[in-house]
Amino acid sequence: MPDRVKHKAAILGTVGVPANYGGFETLAENLVSYHEETGKTLDLTVYCSSKGAALQPARYRSAALQYVGFDANGVQSIPYDIVGLLDAVRKGHDRLLLLGVSGALILPLLKLFSRARVITNVDGIEWKREKWKGLAKHYLRFAEMIAVKASDEVIADNQAIADYLKEAYDCEAHVIPYGGDHAVEADPDPRAVADLPAGYALGLCRIEPENNIAMILEAFDGLGMPLVFVGNWDKSRYGRELKHEYAGHPTITIHDPVYDPRGLRAIRDGASLYLHGHSAGGTNPALVEMMHFGIPIAAHGCAFNRYTTEDRALYFNSAEELRTLVSQMTAAEAKAIGETMCEISSRRYTWATIGRAYFELLEA
Repeated sequence: MPDRVKHKAAILGTVGVPANYGGFETLAENLVSYHEETGKTLDLTVYCSSKGAALQPARYRSAALQYVGFDANGVQSIPYDIVGLLDAVRKGHDRLLLLGVSGALILPLLKLFSRARVITNVDGIEWKREKWKGLAKHYLRFAEMIAVKASDEVIADNQAIADYLKEAYDCEAHVIPYGGDHAVEADPDPRAVADLPAGYALGLCRIEPENNIAMILEAFDGLGMPLVFVGNWDKSRYGRELKHEYAGHPTITIHDPVYDPRGLRAIRDGASLYLHGHSAGGTNPALVEMMHFGIPIAAHGCAFNRYTTEDRALYFNSAEELRTLVSQMTAAEAKAIGETMCEISSRRYTWATIGRAYFELLEA
């Protein structure tokens, strides 16, 4: 039997590894870990942004690191992805895993002079996000179309996104979500919860309008249950205004972002209810991470969240609905929902499962 072809694969579209930014970075880091731990022979390279990176090691675990001199986010994500894709092809990579669609405009050109197999994770339906306006919205929609049509395989992280891609482009996407079991691996740091109340509800996300922060805060204004809301409040005018409005509230704690895994673990461990207001995107990493903690979840009632939780969490679409859910939830109901969330996450959202699905595409 002839030896199996040894492929060279590149992961593109993230800030880089190790992860210190967001969902795609966490995905890339865990794919590298899976690659190393399973002894995959495929040569793996992760493209990283050199902007703001004081150290630029040549390798991370079993992966080579290649640096590009643009920011991986914002408008610079377009040349960042394009330069990375061109460089990866020039260096002989025949498997390209593109995370996001910013640089997808180069894909038709790549197809003219390269036989590299392109696998694209389209992320959420980015152009529908409230934060994108005007030209940016139109560009993202066009880039999405190019990505879907020019890729050999398309990945959606949520069935609702796959349904949209099927309707909009007649595209049969692979549904591969995110893992969340890494969130329970760190040892908790008790100092992170020393000044927090007991039995609190927890909100944890980027402070953006599409995550319905104001709705959640309004719901808990006047409720007896304490709320701890962790996020990057000072990053935007929206966040600063909400932080100012609820500063000094007797039952609502406005908490600065926490990035340390041990501190984050302690804050999550101390919660008795998780609130997920995201209404855009797809399978949100923060949601699947919290499902591993076995506590009840109240999520915005959009299709993305319902698919992620198999329609077995609590759902709200207004402050009044959320307030009613929280005030009427019994201890038995909370326990049952928490156990269900943990069962779903153990079955669907582990990195072993996710890594296997990605490498089946990369090694095909």
